[in-house]
Amino acid sequence: MTDTASHEDPLLVAGQSYGSRLLVGTGKYQDLEQTRLAVEASGAEIITIAVRRTNMGQDRDQPNILDVLPPDRYRILPNTAGCYDVDSAVRTCRLARELLDGHNLVKLEVLGDERTLFPDVVATIQAAETLVKEGFDVMVYTNDDPIVAKRLEEIGCVAVMPLAAPIGSGLGIRNPLNIRTIVENARVPILVDAGVGTASDAAVAMELGCDGVLMNTAIAAARDPIMMAGAMRKAVEAGREAYLAGRMPAKRFASASSPIEGLFF
Repeated sequence: MTDTASHEDPLLVAGQSYGSRLLVGTGKYQDLEQTRLAVEASGAEIITIAVRRTNMGQDRDQPNILDVLPPDRYRILPNTAGCYDVDSAVRTCRLARELLDGHNLVKLEVLGDERTLFPDVVATIQAAETLVKEGFDVMVYTNDDPIVAKRLEEIGCVAVMPLAAPIGSGLGIRNPLNIRTIVENARVPILVDAGVGTASDAAVAMELGCDGVLMNTAIAAARDPIMMAGAMRKAVEAGREAYLAGRMPAKRFASASSPIEGLFF
């Protein structure tokens, strides 16, 4: 359940409203029960699932993740993790639509190589163009290049998701100025995706003006994933409130907290 403040300041994606600005993945957990508990602790409403790596009904003999994360409770965001070319990414999205009975919201990622997991920008743009034409609502993983981000928006992606750092690295936001530029130029939601390591990273992303944060490893690889999920929830909420409140101007020299005029003695 989301609080009143969340309802007054919802995340809007593809015409849908969400109370939580934290999106979480489902990989790298010990088991499905730990996945369920961490997702609950995060307060996330949008849950991303790697279609090529997770059973969503493709294999009737294996546990189905949708049994613990039911689509009537969560907005399932199938993703194309593990795809390194346009054709495989597009096929994966089509499969997800079949498995989820016409579901059109997808997370697109087309990777360039296995070592860095950086996006292949050219292939990402090509896949996005195809998927948008086929009626998909595309949330797209990309690098932190403002020009590329704007191009993906112009194609028709419903959200652009620049990386903070390499996937699973936990390095935090390496290029905050680029992220800020992307945010300032965007007319669609901007969500930091990949590279967050701890709660302060999530708060920084939100303080930069991002509309949300998507993470997986930062929670799943923590010593206590469930506790970390709760910490990330609070960090995203605090970062959003700080952004809306407007931080004080940074100054080079000291400024007295109390007025210096009208001293008593």
